Amino acid sequence: MNILSVILSGVAVGAAMTVPGVSGGSAAMVLGIYDRLVLAVSRIFSEPKKSIPLLLKFGLGALIGMLLIARLISFLLTSPLEIPLRFLFLGAVAGGIPMIFRRANIRRITPGNAALILAGAAAVLILSLLPEGMFSPGQDGFSGAALQFAGGLLVAAALVLPGISASHLLYMLGIYDPVMECLGSLELLPLLPMGIGLLAGAFLTAKLLENMLERHQAGTFMVIMGFMLASLRELLPAGADGVQLLTGLICAAVGFVVVCWLQSDKKSRRSRTEHAEKE
Repeated sequence: MNILSVILSGVAVGAAMTVPGVSGGSAAMVLGIYDRLVLAVSRIFSEPKKSIPLLLKFGLGALIGMLLIARLISFLLTSPLEIPLRFLFLGAVAGGIPMIFRRANIRRITPGNAALILAGAAAVLILSLLPEGMFSPGQDGFSGAALQFAGGLLVAAALVLPGISASHLLYMLGIYDPVMECLGSLELLPLLPMGIGLLAGAFLTAKLLENMLERHQAGTFMVIMGFMLASLRELLPAGADGVQLLTGLICAAVGFVVVCWLQSDKKSRRSRTEHAEKE
């Protein structure tokens, strides 16, 4: 990929990460840059000359995408479009499940696989029990900065793992609105402790993920599927009337179909490329 392609991929992924329910990792997979990013983060110290330029270009694009879309998303989620949007996000999350199943490369769900899915779902449910706003940006003192750093570590896992929405995790932790407000108004200083946690967590998660995928690929993706399934309940909007429910179901179907189509189209393009290379 050339420089412009990497930056534009970053813009698309950064924009996706600000939308609750949309996984930046899944978006990176659809764009065909996910595996390169995981390796670059995991090997940033062992192969810095190769990893750092890619991450800087991608990071620049992601920052642009986040800053461009954050204010718009915050506005829409406080407008009458909130319920249809939440259903759209729900459909987008569900649309990522077939991709995870394919990447796991399994034909049927065994009792062991089911246990791993339940373990992933339980981890998400435990996170939802954490006090709302516990990791909010702008807290004073060392303890406040330490909590924000810990929040960054948690969100970093969602940034790296496909199928888990970083912005949705922010929503579950009760800090989505303050983070989006800081990004939308370009007040980046309150986000500094969380940002440092993000960098540290991204490296640790990428390193762990690389090792786990090499040794236990199917099991790792089963846990990720549990993350995704458990996150669906958090996206269901409360208080929808009959018309809003019908409209929402249509939006959910659109989100599901679009994400599935993007993934299948990417898969077909990759197959055509591999076939052409063999010829």
